[in-house]
Amino acid sequence: MPRAGPRKVQRYSLEFKLSAVRLSQQPGLQVQAVAAALEIHPFMLSKWRKQVREGQLRGRIRELRLAPVREIRRLQELERAHALLQEEHELLKKAIRFCSAPRPTSSASSRRSAKLTR
Repeated sequence: MPRAGPRKVQRYSLEFKLSAVRLSQQPGLQVQAVAAALEIHPFMLSKWRKQVREGQLRGRIRELRLAPVREIRRLQELERAHALLQEEHELLKKAIRFCSAPRPTSSASSRRSAKLTR
């Protein structure tokens, strides 16, 4: 159930929006990673990118610092490594369950064939 009371709406400056769009356009960076680094929803960043493409969002921005780009790339690498480790962990858990499951010592058919060979 939604919360009662007024909704809190975050307002972002034109400079922030344009900087976020410019940052998301850097080669090798994903929109989701940039949005996470800037603590905004990826849909919001996608919306701003569309507004820039359509010419609705214009302006000049100051030069971008290169540190966030490196940090975002590092974040992407860490997220990929984390996803891989999680997948490996799940596989190991399945292997442990499989190996530790009790197995029947013999089946009915193997008992019948053992009687016939005696």
